[in-house]
Amino acid sequence: MKHLFTFLALTLFSSGIWAQKTLFTQAKLESARVYYNGAELTQNAVVNLPKGTSEVVITNVANALNENTIQVGSTSDVTVMSVQFSNAYIEEYDNAQNSPLTKPLRDSIAALEIKLEMIKNEINADLKTVQLLDNSAYGEPKKEFSTAEMSKWVDYYKSKRQELENGIYKKKKDKEKIELQWNNLKSKLSFGMDKTEKTSNGKLILQVMSNKAANTPFQVNYVTNNAQWVPFYDLRIDKINQPIKVMYKAQVVQTSGVDWRNVKLSLTSGVVNQNNSTPVWNTWFVDYVPEFAANEVVTMGYSAGKRAMTGSVARLESASYKPSPPVLEEVSYTNRQTIAEYTQVNISQLNVTFDIDIPYTVLTNGKRHSVDLKNFELPATYLYYSAPKLDVNAYLVATIKDYGGYNLLPGEANVIFDGMHVGKTNLNTENTEEELKLNLGKDTKITLTRTLIADKSGTKTLSSKKTQNFVYEVTVRNNKQESVEIKIEDQFPVSSNKEIEIELTDKDGATVDNEKGLLTWTLKLKPNETKKIRFGYQIRSNKDKSIMGF
Repeated sequence: MKHLFTFLALTLFSSGIWAQKTLFTQAKLESARVYYNGAELTQNAVVNLPKGTSEVVITNVANALNENTIQVGSTSDVTVMSVQFSNAYIEEYDNAQNSPLTKPLRDSIAALEIKLEMIKNEINADLKTVQLLDNSAYGEPKKEFSTAEMSKWVDYYKSKRQELENGIYKKKKDKEKIELQWNNLKSKLSFGMDKTEKTSNGKLILQVMSNKAANTPFQVNYVTNNAQWVPFYDLRIDKINQPIKVMYKAQVVQTSGVDWRNVKLSLTSGVVNQNNSTPVWNTWFVDYVPEFAANEVVTMGYSAGKRAMTGSVARLESASYKPSPPVLEEVSYTNRQTIAEYTQVNISQLNVTFDIDIPYTVLTNGKRHSVDLKNFELPATYLYYSAPKLDVNAYLVATIKDYGGYNLLPGEANVIFDGMHVGKTNLNTENTEEELKLNLGKDTKITLTRTLIADKSGTKTLSSKKTQNFVYEVTVRNNKQESVEIKIEDQFPVSSNKEIEIELTDKDGATVDNEKGLLTWTLKLKPNETKKIRFGYQIRSNKDKSIMGF
């Protein structure tokens, strides 16, 4: 009997604990560490916990997250027994029809549903009445009706039908309003009763046990894929032979469902590591390739398998994975002149991290936000380049040595030359070259022409051979107020048939690459100076055959 009383007491005690009212609290974002393909968010919340076991619902977390990365911490007096994520808490965890949390909402929905049925019935009755009137009006005329009585019937039909049509229109409008209210209440039921939550549907449901009643802090950390950043640059060149003024920027976009308002922001190169399993070795077998019959088709290769991620995105995992830059819509330049002064750069063996010391805001609207990271100057040497056979424009190319010390990441760059936006270029810093070359766009103040010299060119036929001569002249002019250096390339054909003989007849001081058929000149031009270069080649071939590729 004693044991029975003890069992009943424990049962009632346990029932009392689990019957406690669910405790709701809203998480506030403290910091966001953004990677190329996701973000690690840290949020804080405070709950007034009673002694014993409680269910705590932390609202305002990301709409989608990797559940394997969730970490919840609290004081030493609190034990977190379980953590679950949901973005439809009411439907999944509190679906009782008489729940005190949802009963007022469900009662309102039920009342609106009654109104909807009543107004539908009224509309249907009015429609049937209109149909009855129309049937009477378009039926067989009543012979016993006099003209006066027919006139009264027409007036009655007109006024009654108009009254019914107006009533139907008004009732349909009332029905639309009620349906809108009903939809709003149903949507609230799908994500809970917390009216302070406007954007995020995500919630964490915790089962916790506290040794004492206290106002208890919680810290939540997790990874969401619905955020990313890409490096971006503004390259400003005021004059040739001066350093490039670089504005190192980031374009940040996030759709986590949580507005990042006045939070500590960090940007880290590379991808977020979501693999929580240690590598497992498989035995590496080798063998001879089997021999097959001639009519058999053998397909060999490797199949790339997908690993499902617990979160919003599943993708192929590989060591060389590079996420594509996001499609971004609109730029926010808030505080862009001051943030670079408050950015600390931390370099590890694998990543570069930019820690912004002042609070920053990135809204969950899918639009890009431009963040200035740092300003500096890059010493560079400049050289113009042109291939007039392909393009008569002159392009400015900057060469940067020892660029590794500037922590440059691959990215797109705006080029502002002489106060004018001339286009975009790409910084490809993931290469093995000792020098970084930047294409800074074309300069319209350097003009080129390429013409065939008619009196030096032509075709002659002797016996079985045909001789063709081609002579070209390239003219380049510097319309700038400073001296420039330009590299010009052109080409001559290369024979792949010993019966076709090609001879370079004039190179005008060019450096010749016979294997590729390339001619290269490097010219220095003073302000407003014009120079001409001329080159020619001769082709000897069978007069009865046409040359392919020419």
